[in-house]
Amino acid sequence: FKDKDGVQIMKDYMASGSFARGKEEKAASASMVFVGNINQSVDVLLKTSSLFDPFPPEMGTDTAFLDRMHCYLPGWEIPKFRPEHFTDDYGFITDYLAEFIRELRKEQYGDSLDKYFRLGKNLNQRDTIAVRRMVDGYLKLLYPDGQFGKEEVAEVLTLALEMRRRVKEQLKKLGGMEFYDVNFSYIDNESFEEHYVSVPEQGGGKLIPESMCNPGQVYTVSRGKSGMIGVFRLESQMLPGNGKFDRTGLGSDRECREASNTALSYLKANGNRISGAISTTTKDYIINYQDLQGIGMTGKLALPTLIALSSIALGKPTVSSLAVLGEISISGTMIKVDELANALQVCLDSGAKKVLLPITSAADLGTAPAELVGCFNLIFYSNAEDAVYKALGVE
Repeated sequence: FKDKDGVQIMKDYMASGSFARGKEEKAASASMVFVGNINQSVDVLLKTSSLFDPFPPEMGTDTAFLDRMHCYLPGWEIPKFRPEHFTDDYGFITDYLAEFIRELRKEQYGDSLDKYFRLGKNLNQRDTIAVRRMVDGYLKLLYPDGQFGKEEVAEVLTLALEMRRRVKEQLKKLGGMEFYDVNFSYIDNESFEEHYVSVPEQGGGKLIPESMCNPGQVYTVSRGKSGMIGVFRLESQMLPGNGKFDRTGLGSDRECREASNTALSYLKANGNRISGAISTTTKDYIINYQDLQGIGMTGKLALPTLIALSSIALGKPTVSSLAVLGEISISGTMIKVDELANALQVCLDSGAKKVLLPITSAADLGTAPAELVGCFNLIFYSNAEDAVYKALGVE
């Protein structure tokens, strides 16, 4: 669209963002649409930054600005033009189509969803405004005669929720717990069934499996080198030997290697307090450390390493769906979890159902939303040995 009316169509019906003066409930005083390309593959951007990364820093990291975006249209899902997409028949010229749709601005379809559905509790006021405006625009474009029913509204509502949730998912990465409520849904007024709407490119996000892991396999959640909180996996092997300890996946990172050495030193000094069956002199251990989201390896590896070594030495797996939080010093002193609420949100997004947590972090649970905390079976530990016992399901 090149002409004035065409630009107005893009502003109103591609539903990218609104910037209202005064109360948000009032009509927006201006609308904007941004068209551009991302500079990396979608999966890389989702792991290392956000879909707003191509914006200038003043815009791409300003959550107050980005929260006013109604919609992120996934260009990677739109097929490239092919010859068969063009018609040899008659069509509307842009001026006529623009005028026609401009007249539709006088109609209001955004409340049509209320006849059949209501929005879930995770949508705040900005989310609700964005979704209603997208429903309004999509219904006008697809059903300009106003003839649509429950099935058609459900299809449009699902699309609108996905478009807004894509924005919210990026805000959660940039702004943390302020934007934790991303599990958008709608509820059928007749059956009261709640339908959750996901974002396809995020996948299931279940990095932590529900099934029982192999002995020596541990998942931990903490802050990586990039400053983002992510999920890390440890996989262990034990072989006959003389106490050698090999690590892969850490490279030459000094902090990470020192943390893993802390775990081995603690096990050598206190292994008998965990189990007499653990040997650090007649066995060799190998642990592979994996950064599952590409955010840079974490330095908080002493406790996860201790649990992994104990697990493989005893041939006993950790409890299913477990995320290990917290850290220990070389003396076994517990170190509380930084930004507990954000860490719990990552645990939830990654599929964890049980969280191993230092008792020193119990006081910080008040910083996390009650509905988030309620998603987990929280397992508190009071010292390093207690953490190992509870991770392995030993009472």
